[in-house]
Amino acid sequence: MTTSALPANSPAGTGGVPSLGANGSAPAAASAGPPGLVDRLGGLERLVRAGVGRLDQPVLEEAGVLLDRAGQRLRLSGEHTVVTLAGGTGSGKSSLFNAICGLELSPTGLRRPMTSKAHSCVWGLDGAGPLLDWLDVDKQHRYARASALDLERGDAGLQGLVLIDLPDHDSIQAVHRAEVDRFVAIADLLVWVVDPQKYADAALHRNYIVPFARHTGVTLIVLNQVDRLAPHEIEDCVADLRRLLEAEGLADPRIVTASAVAEDGVHGFREVLIDTVAARRARAQRLSADVDRVAERFTAYRFDAEPPTTVEENRRAELIQALTDAAGAPAVAEAMESAYELRAADFVGWPVAAMIARLRSDPLRRMRLTELREELRGAFTGPVGAQQGDVDNALQAVTGGVATELPAHWGRSVRAAARSHATEIPEALGESLKGALPAFNAVPRWWWLVKTWQYFLVLVAVLSVVWIGFLVAYGLLGADGEDRSGLIGQAGLIPYVAVLVVCTLGMGWLTASACRNLVALSSAKHGDKMEHHMRQGIERVAFEKVIEPIEDDLEVYARFRQDVDVALGR
Repeated sequence: MTTSALPANSPAGTGGVPSLGANGSAPAAASAGPPGLVDRLGGLERLVRAGVGRLDQPVLEEAGVLLDRAGQRLRLSGEHTVVTLAGGTGSGKSSLFNAICGLELSPTGLRRPMTSKAHSCVWGLDGAGPLLDWLDVDKQHRYARASALDLERGDAGLQGLVLIDLPDHDSIQAVHRAEVDRFVAIADLLVWVVDPQKYADAALHRNYIVPFARHTGVTLIVLNQVDRLAPHEIEDCVADLRRLLEAEGLADPRIVTASAVAEDGVHGFREVLIDTVAARRARAQRLSADVDRVAERFTAYRFDAEPPTTVEENRRAELIQALTDAAGAPAVAEAMESAYELRAADFVGWPVAAMIARLRSDPLRRMRLTELREELRGAFTGPVGAQQGDVDNALQAVTGGVATELPAHWGRSVRAAARSHATEIPEALGESLKGALPAFNAVPRWWWLVKTWQYFLVLVAVLSVVWIGFLVAYGLLGADGEDRSGLIGQAGLIPYVAVLVVCTLGMGWLTASACRNLVALSSAKHGDKMEHHMRQGIERVAFEKVIEPIEDDLEVYARFRQDVDVALGR
């Protein structure tokens, strides 16, 4: 036989596999992988990204490990099929390994455990080096079948096979069990070697068969040492083993019989290996089975019913109203309405009445008017205690209905999204109200016209009073016989000038009265306009700080539901 272990200084540089090295690369065709599998892995990767901070960490970690392992395996040789021989003490897996290889490569004997390290034998060398490095097979235990004589002997059908003999899964050495667990998680085809006496071993079924029940397509059960049984006993043993496997969840398990000592005793097993290697599907089937198992865990985090994608209009309206109340927008609008009337009084009021009122009014009134706007603006620089509580209540209310329609984890995620800017909302509301406050120097033009008219009337009244004074003074002090024909020399004009004064004062009072009524109507409209502008600002805050994060989270959940189906291959 030409199967041999090569020294570490061989040209291969891998300590046993010729022409392979750590810097070798897999064939280009193998790097992409089957399109269906790549799509499913992409869906699983999106599930992990969407689940960060939302789903249970163990599920995400398991999926992350699978994605890392699958990515590495797909980048390695797709022309090779990794087949592991695993079994318990005395099952004869090492003898079976040697029988397939044609040489005593793995130690056998009565002393247990005989195999303490994984042994590998490779048929076909191109691209196998990086794969063996990834499998972390000890370089001293790597063997190759690559000569022309091997091909002539009928091993051509095994080209691409990487056969690995593992330590006993029931070894008393924890390191041996860990080695088995590691290879079982990454092998393309799992071969469990059992013997007629211990095929129902509880440790094997509990620790490996049941957990990998979904991997039926990449699992093979080899009933070894059948040379110890009569023909009818073999049939009974296989039937009982099949019944046991089906009861544990393996659908239509594949079972072959073998004997490492009988002539052609491994023929059936070899044929299965040849078919598996030729199909070049074991790698994809194994990864697909792994994706099935992991993706199935994500189904617990979604409902079958179509999820909401937006916040309902009535809940939006309730949120905006709650934030409006929390910000005190109605009170601000009312205050600005009063400020509008006070400001208008400076322009359209009767100056004479204002002067009289100022003589007996509170001097703080004027200061209050001039500082009102700054006080209002200063009131919106940040939240007060009651505001933050009102905001929290509003956020809880808007997510109440949405969260109940989602799985628990996503419901919590939506609530967290709604509260993601909770501490920023009071200040943002204050800024929106501050921006809606008008400038006090921007007054209607008609106020200036009225003010000009009022002061003109005041001027006329003052001049008329002065005129009367001159008429009286001239009448009292004027000498007899002087010319009394001028405007200040005819005392008879006094009644007419007095009537002019009265009319002027009356016109001013009537003008002020009419303008007050007009201002009252305008101030109501001004208050409504102010509240409308403030409400628009509050709506923007509600959308940017609450609605948009909620809807973004709902969109993530909707894509999550779709990606679960993608990962499951549906």
